[in-house]
Amino acid sequence: MASAPLSVAVVSPQAIVQHGLVGLLGRHPHRVTVVATDDDPDVLLYDVLALLHPDGVDLAEVVTAERPRVLAISRDLRPELAARAFATGVDAAVSIGAEESELLDAVELVARGERSEALAARPGSSVGLTERETEVLTLIAQGHTNQEIARTLYLSPNSIKTYVRTAYRKIGAGSRSQAVSWAIRNGFPTDRTPDE
Repeated sequence: MASAPLSVAVVSPQAIVQHGLVGLLGRHPHRVTVVATDDDPDVLLYDVLALLHPDGVDLAEVVTAERPRVLAISRDLRPELAARAFATGVDAAVSIGAEESELLDAVELVARGERSEALAARPGSSVGLTERETEVLTLIAQGHTNQEIARTLYLSPNSIKTYVRTAYRKIGAGSRSQAVSWAIRNGFPTDRTPDE
């Protein structure tokens, strides 16, 4: 016996994204049914761009003890928004650039109670950057010197040089400026935090 389709609500401050996701999900009535946010959906698709719009749906209010599962729709050029969404308590995230099947699979995983940041692609993961290489490249993109990076990450300058070399090799960069350009194109945050 087939199970009932999951009920899914969509929240986005951009009409084109809202309608696009609703239309995409509507093509799969055997897997999902699109409902309004106040209809107690099984899964809420929450566009992380809504975090920048104070008049929209407040994610902190959605993430409560009695809530639907929340799947954040991350923006590849704004990875810090996905990080904020996870800090607020979303269950998982999937890129806005995900294939249709990946989105549907993510909805079903979240509905089953799986909570995973792995669904949200870390900047650089597509080329095999490790978490440490990603940290180093992020700090480079923010304008830090190797010495500053070593102090920030509590590593030796030689360790930083090794991480820089391996990261550059993976992204095909031959210079710091090429690495910064690549990082910007691939969604690395470039703003320094206020205490820096």
